[in-house]
Amino acid sequence: MRKLGSWFVSCLVLTVFAAPAMAGGFNGSYQRIPGWDGAEMGAFVMVPKDQGPGPFPLLVMPASWGAPNLEYVGRGAVLAGQGYVVVSYTSRGFYDSAGQIDIAGPGTVEDVSAVIDWALAHTPSNPAKIGASGISYGAGISLLAAERDPRIKAVAALSGWADLEASLYANRTVSQQGAALLVLAGSLTGRPGPELAGATARIALGDFDGAVNGLLPVVPQRSPITDAAALNRNGTAVFLANAFNDSLFPPGQYIDFYTGLSGPKQLLFAHGDHATVEVAGAFGLPNEVYTGAVRWFDHHLKGIDNGVEREPAVRLKSQDGDWRGYADWNAVQTGSTVLALSRPSGLIAPTGELRAAPSTGWSHSILTGLPTVADSGIAFVSGFLQSVQVAPQASIPLVLRAGAGVWQTPMNWLPQQLSGMPKLHVTVTPSQSEVSLFAYLYSVDLLGNGTLLSHKPYSLRGARPGVAQTIDLRLEATSWDIPAGRRLVLVVDTQDPRYTSASTIGGSVSFSSPASDPSTLTLPLH
Repeated sequence: MRKLGSWFVSCLVLTVFAAPAMAGGFNGSYQRIPGWDGAEMGAFVMVPKDQGPGPFPLLVMPASWGAPNLEYVGRGAVLAGQGYVVVSYTSRGFYDSAGQIDIAGPGTVEDVSAVIDWALAHTPSNPAKIGASGISYGAGISLLAAERDPRIKAVAALSGWADLEASLYANRTVSQQGAALLVLAGSLTGRPGPELAGATARIALGDFDGAVNGLLPVVPQRSPITDAAALNRNGTAVFLANAFNDSLFPPGQYIDFYTGLSGPKQLLFAHGDHATVEVAGAFGLPNEVYTGAVRWFDHHLKGIDNGVEREPAVRLKSQDGDWRGYADWNAVQTGSTVLALSRPSGLIAPTGELRAAPSTGWSHSILTGLPTVADSGIAFVSGFLQSVQVAPQASIPLVLRAGAGVWQTPMNWLPQQLSGMPKLHVTVTPSQSEVSLFAYLYSVDLLGNGTLLSHKPYSLRGARPGVAQTIDLRLEATSWDIPAGRRLVLVVDTQDPRYTSASTIGGSVSFSSPASDPSTLTLPLH
């Protein structure tokens, strides 16, 4: 670990010496900045040069999980050349920053304020024009810091989280692939604190549920959604961006957070996986998300009238590259189509219909614990491939009906656009107290080949066997242009390799549609 840290420090020193040659409008230097408790953070500081005496707007940029402060040097150079003081620093416990990784705990969050204090004392920064920005871990830290420090007037949080429980334990289901990669990256690049060390030990034994449940008591204080009211009181301008297919922080939890904000706000979603949409922008390369973030800071910190306040507050990018703008999230969901689930029928591959007419009074059972060809793909890989229109595929005729419920729309001979969050409302009756359900929405061609548009897990914990209960499941948001000659297919099974599953072989779950509460699928079709 120390060798890795020394290597990154050496890289930073080389960057400092190279800075005068490549700066073009800023001076860069490597600094050791004391955190809230005196523990030193490794930081790269960029100050505008030949742009007047200042003071200049200040941008504080905490590094991502497992990343050093080099992460933002490219973007920082661009920003410093445009008149910002930029401090890109390694988050507590990683690489060349002291302390232990506390998973965005109070110490890590207070470090942001300590870095601001240092910058105000040692650089020509304007105390009235301060912003915070980061990717992933840095995004969550920036939001949490803005809630606690009213000096932060604007935030750009990219591929971050607002609700850690909804991210790590979505509907009481753990993404074992995502969790394993997180703890591995933390152990390899930093010094885990007690919470992370405990989770790492459990995951090493294969106890993913125990690892996440052990973290749940400390999750609320590490979730920006818990104290979003502070951002509203402070009037903080919040720019949020994420990928539709984020393997760690799915977009639904950002949507809930965004909806609860009352100050200036924007929300951007595009296809990709965790941090893949904006990572090129962090290096200083052209990037649509970072262009939006910089314009956000230009308006809210520099006071530039660049039209930001007149833009659509919510913007979704389809897989074909088209951006669509909406006034708010309610406008995205407006006009959704509600389809009824009908009884699956057929001897070999029983399939139900998704239709406008109500269908009630039926019941259909599947066996639990059986794998089917439907799944959500591989964490970090499938989401990235989806950004280049290589989404996870499944042959719907080959989906094992013994272990999955399947419903389909009629073939549509006109192009459609699915933008927003599909919602499943269904009554289920488990034979066991613990069962996990995985819902998938596919666009299916004439040959039955399905392209995954969205999915979501849902686990019943402590259910009463044999007792019906209704669940409301929001599939993740998407924006997808569906060509003519396709039908939409809903598949619900009980196993997915990406997630832990409470389902075991030997049980069953029944789907039904009571007359008093019909089962439906709501699709935001436009």
